Amino acid sequence: MLLELSIRNFAIIKSVTISFQRGLNILTGETGAGKSIIIDALGLLLGGRASADFVRYGETRAEVEGLFELPAGHPALALCESFGVAVEQDGTLVVRRDISSQGKSIIRINGQLVTLAMLRELGPWLVTVHGQHDTHMLMQADKHINWLDAYGEAELGPAKKEYAQLYAAYKKTRQDLERMARNERELVQRIDLLQYQLNEIEAAALTPGEDEKLLKQRKKWMNIEKVYAGIQDAYRALYGDQRGLDWLGHAMSELERIASYEEQLAPIVESVQSAYYQMEDVVQQLRQLSDQLDFEPEQLAEVERRLDQIQNLKRKYGKNVDDILEYAAAIQDELDEMQHYEDRLQQLEHRLSELAADLAVEAQELSVIRRECAERLAREIEQQLKDLHMERARFAIDVRRVPDEDGIELEGAKWRVDANGIDQVEFLISPNPGEPLRPLAKIASGGELSRVMLAIKTILAGTDQVQTLIFDEVDTGVSGRAAQAIAEKLARVAQKRQVLCITHLPQVASLADAHFLIRKEMSEHETMTVVERLSDEERVKELARMLGGAEVTSKTEEHAREMILLGQQRKAVNGV
Repeated sequence: MLLELSIRNFAIIKSVTISFQRGLNILTGETGAGKSIIIDALGLLLGGRASADFVRYGETRAEVEGLFELPAGHPALALCESFGVAVEQDGTLVVRRDISSQGKSIIRINGQLVTLAMLRELGPWLVTVHGQHDTHMLMQADKHINWLDAYGEAELGPAKKEYAQLYAAYKKTRQDLERMARNERELVQRIDLLQYQLNEIEAAALTPGEDEKLLKQRKKWMNIEKVYAGIQDAYRALYGDQRGLDWLGHAMSELERIASYEEQLAPIVESVQSAYYQMEDVVQQLRQLSDQLDFEPEQLAEVERRLDQIQNLKRKYGKNVDDILEYAAAIQDELDEMQHYEDRLQQLEHRLSELAADLAVEAQELSVIRRECAERLAREIEQQLKDLHMERARFAIDVRRVPDEDGIELEGAKWRVDANGIDQVEFLISPNPGEPLRPLAKIASGGELSRVMLAIKTILAGTDQVQTLIFDEVDTGVSGRAAQAIAEKLARVAQKRQVLCITHLPQVASLADAHFLIRKEMSEHETMTVVERLSDEERVKELARMLGGAEVTSKTEEHAREMILLGQQRKAVNGV
């Protein structure tokens, strides 16, 4: 459960620390005092989106920190360990989020930095928030299947997993088939284009690395005259009368003649001899190379023409010859596939038929389980509605199939399918005796919707391991006996879960185990939200304000005391 929430420099909150307890925690206050800001701040600890707008004006960053206590074996603890976050033996988690004035967010769990993705995975295990948005979702029939599947997760989970894998393959195959069959003219145009490109590349008869070889060859031909002149100069310097090799030979002869008179000359003679014979080889190589340098201008022109041809292909198909050849191989594969269009089409049609048959089996199994869950959930919601002073209301969940010529075949007909299966789910209600069951969105009043939503949430609260539930003004649109019934229902839920409830109803506030007042303080220079836990006498005054509005009288205070006393008695007698 949530033990403590600390908020600093968030919106109009300067610094607030709220210590919650087990049971029913009530938050009340005037409209605009900042109740929704508390929920927004808590939402950040659950993985909500950060924004620079959250930072209080004039401050550099906002800070939100929550202290949670979880029982041994709770899934959130194992999840933290998988993140590499150390978990205390007492099962406490400190989740902290800092937001800079530039909108950047830093997240820590027990002091360990984590990513937003990790926090979003952890958040749903810590707190579940139920607000007016959930009531609006009840008006959207396409969302009803999500409520039903959440209720039947234990039974539906394995079947939904199998179905989801098959549906993904079915959807992809169908998209591939539709893409191929969508426009045959586009296919013909594509074949013509690729064939032209392939012919152009093949006509060039490229070889791997050819462009680099040609560039080296062009460099050589463009400098051939300099190379020839340099070889000739080197040759003339070495060979001929009174040239380098002649003088080196003369030196060798003189040293050989006197070597017998001086032993130290022996290695020198060997070095000179070696140099002479090496230079003879050099002279011979220079002569041969000079004879081979038979340059024709047409050769350079041919190299330039070939490079221009390759450059033109580069502009179209790749940055070098190897890339061009790879592109040619790729379009050849694509041409092979398109030229076998009919074969590929038949293969996809056969594959789609097989997947549709398998999908129909999985969809049927999923539908059978879903219908069983729907019957149970409808009965439980009816019972919950009786507790909420809708004693004669009837509730049903319509699980039906929608015909679709493009759907999957099952039991001799074709039905629409989507990611959730073959079923379309809609909640039906008959609030009053004698009225037929009709769609919830069409006939339910605001108060009835609030009670239906609370009934569903009460049921779902018993199916998961989330310890803290937040109800944000879920009692909108109700009053009188219905308001009292909602209050008692929230108190019953709070017996097994920690409940935080923002409310404007004194009936709900009178059953609080802890009552917090949210108010706005304004001075000449700033506005800020303050949260304080109320004492017994302060609770009386707050309930009197909720009962009497702007003017609080002794009678409204007396009525408030009576409501609190009666609430305590009901909780004691009814186990609420």
